[in-house]
Parts: sequence; structure tokens; C-alpha cells
Amino acid sequence: MENSTYIALSRMDAQQRAMSVVAANMSNASTVGYKRENVLFSDFLSHQHGSKQAEGADTESYTQDRATYRDFQQGDMQSTGNPLDLALGGEGYFQVRTANGVRLTRAGRFEEQQDGAIVDENGNALLDRDGQPIELPQTDHRITISADGVISTETGEQGQIGIVTAQDNNTLQAEGSRLLRSDQPTTAVERPNIVQGMVEGSNVQMMTEVTQMMEIQRNFDFMAQFVDAEATRQKNAIDKIVQVSA
Repeated sequence: MENSTYIALSRMDAQQRAMSVVAANMSNASTVGYKRENVLFSDFLSHQHGSKQAEGADTESYTQDRATYRDFQQGDMQSTGNPLDLALGGEGYFQVRTANGVRLTRAGRFEEQQDGAIVDENGNALLDRDGQPIELPQTDHRITISADGVISTETGEQGQIGIVTAQDNNTLQAEGSRLLRSDQPTTAVERPNIVQGMVEGSNVQMMTEVTQMMEIQRNFDFMAQFVDAEATRQKNAIDKIVQVSA
């Protein structure tokens, strides 16, 4: 198999990777707090050595999958009327305690358990500014949350939600579609902007994703046709060599 086929296959592999990322974005278009992903490709240059290289053939360019990164642009605010649905305007993340440790999230759909603990949809406890789970008196029912995260009920203030920011969003590791793991220390946001009764929707734009998917499919089909044509060319060349040798 000639190097031209290997180059085409490297680009087909990249297109498959891009397609899987677009498909994941589309499947999470309605996931609260989801941030769409992008892929980053680059050229891997292979320098050919030898005195008989054709002009322009001294370097071969393969496609290299470098990284997947997230678009942290804010999603649209969606009104729910639920007092424990919270959206963040601007920077920052909620903190929740999972079985694997503290995780960050923009998915602000919370609920109160029977013991008064505030948890997310997976039962992970929402944390306050001191990194402790927030619990409300079981007899209280009127919940108000200020923009800076202070939770109050009919018996007074019950705590303050901790909102933090990461040193570098690009270092955050996704765990599922809602949670992010930070391997570096986080910093408290001094003036968060929490909106009660709303959630932040996904920042996926379906029209953009569909257009991108069509472009990826066209590129993949083109490369597949090239590989097929190259295989036919090589087969025909071998058949002629065999005929001459016979």
C-alpha cells in the first residue's frame, strides 16, 4: 500500500473522530449545563529522505488528532419556576460532592431530599463556600436564593452556595455530560451571579452541528473514494506486471 493511501486513511480516521464528537454534541443538545466539544487536528509532517524524490514529494502530511476541547460559551437561560433550579450568569461553577470527590458543574438543577440536603439530579450534594454540603431545615418550605448564593428560608439564612472558577478551563476533564474534574486548585468567585428559578441550557446549536456533520460526511466520502480508486489503480498495475512477466 502506497503512502498516499496511508495519508488518506489518517484523514478518514480524523473525520470519524470528528463525527463522534458532533454526534455527542447533538445528543446533549437538551442537557442542562452541557458545553459542546470541538476537535483539534494538526498536520504530522513526515520528511522523506533519498536523492530520487520527486519535486514536492520530500514531505508527506498526515492528519494528527491533537485534542478535544470544550466551548465554554454560556448557554441560553431557561425559566422553570422551580426555586432550586439555579443558573449562573457569567463565570463560575457549582461544586458537588460525588463518590469520586468534588466535581464542578454548570447544571443547576437541584432538589431537596427528605433530610433537607440539597442535591443534583444524581444525588450529589451541593456544597457551600466552605466546601460543606448544604442542608435546610426539614420544616422550612419557602426558599429564596440571592444572586451571591445566600440561601434563606422562613427561619433565616441557611448558608451560601460556593461558586468557584478554574485556573484554566481547558484543563478540566469531563466526567459524563454534566460534571467536570479539576486537578488544580479552584478559586472562589467573589461576586457570582446566580439566577433562581432558571437553568442554563446547553450551548449546542443544532443547525451548526448538522451543517458540520454534513461537511464531515462529504470529506469522509471523498477520502473513501480516493482509497478505492487507489486500490483499483494498484491492482491494475499488478495485473499488467503479471501479464508481462508471464
